[in-house]
Amino acid sequence: MPTYDTIVIGAGAAGLMCALEAGRRGRRVLVLDHADAVGKKILISGGGRCNFTNLHAVPDVYISENPHFPISALSRYTSTDFIAMIEQHKIAYHEKKLGQLFCDGGAGQVVDMLVSECEAAGVEIITSCAVTDVAREDSSFRLTTAKGIMESESLVVATGGLSIPKMGATGFAHTLARQFGLRVTETRPGLVPFTFESPALESFAGLAGLSADTIVTCGGVAWRENILFTHRGLSGPAILQASSYWHEGDPIEIDLIPKIADPVAHLADQRERHPATVLAYVLGAMIPRRLAVDLTGPDSTAPIQSFSNAEITELSHMLKHWTIWPHDTEGYWTAEVTVGGIDTNDLSSRTMESRATPGLYFIGEAVDVTGPLGGYNFQWAWASGFAAGQVA
Repeated sequence: MPTYDTIVIGAGAAGLMCALEAGRRGRRVLVLDHADAVGKKILISGGGRCNFTNLHAVPDVYISENPHFPISALSRYTSTDFIAMIEQHKIAYHEKKLGQLFCDGGAGQVVDMLVSECEAAGVEIITSCAVTDVAREDSSFRLTTAKGIMESESLVVATGGLSIPKMGATGFAHTLARQFGLRVTETRPGLVPFTFESPALESFAGLAGLSADTIVTCGGVAWRENILFTHRGLSGPAILQASSYWHEGDPIEIDLIPKIADPVAHLADQRERHPATVLAYVLGAMIPRRLAVDLTGPDSTAPIQSFSNAEITELSHMLKHWTIWPHDTEGYWTAEVTVGGIDTNDLSSRTMESRATPGLYFIGEAVDVTGPLGGYNFQWAWASGFAAGQVA
């Protein structure tokens, strides 16, 4: 029976990072993955260019029921540390916006880098190998797999969350955590588009493809990004960010005119200067005209001079505080992350080790730590993988 010092289940971002770090310590490391290739989610990330980290990936922007938990790992392995590895491998990259770093070339460069580092550290990787059972025997773990029984002193679970099942996502990590007595917090899709029911659905479908610069607020957190109307509802960066904070029944508030601080004064000025101009054209200079017509209906063809001060105030409030109630999200099928996961109170924040079962570690998306859109979740994968790799 093959025996290892450390077995890592999951050959994604967190798993490969953990494996290469453990291998550098001289550990005999095996990485197992049920997929036929490593790093599949890395390869599709960032439109195929891999948004591999964010310059602003500090602990306080992450969602967790225990907000102090990510501090240790993210402070000990920062975006600067991962950038150093990227530069060492001469991978060209650029900042797109808001601290988001992308490869100039394909995301395969990041996968190749991680595999190369694993090989240099003597890590063995086996793909197309599902794990069907895990048992604790004395001071070791016995794994029943598609390629036989294997044993290890340490076991690291890096199989991710529930998002994007078509890429092979499963609830394996959460099931295994429960098997060993760890708690799992409530999970929900995050970084995911919203869906709506009639009549909003028909309205939004008619605007499909239209994008607008906005500030979207949900759960007391605001994001300045674009929204995108779709045939099913709303998407776009600002909506994806807000979705991680959304619970069923919550409203979403959208500032459609973030560049205009005082819309009442602005519209009053337009009424005085261009009294005969119809409302759709006045608003069309502030928001996309199709959206202006949709929001104001028959009033869109009325001249601005026909609107009273009270009506202008009401219209201004709607533009700054447009409030909508999503019916649901598109679910895990299109969600980029899983919000919630393995209860961090049951893990060491320094090592990611189970408090109840020595030698058992959980890292990456499976844990109740979720970052915003834009490379933050990769940074959590690198940091949590690094933390476990120092001791597993």
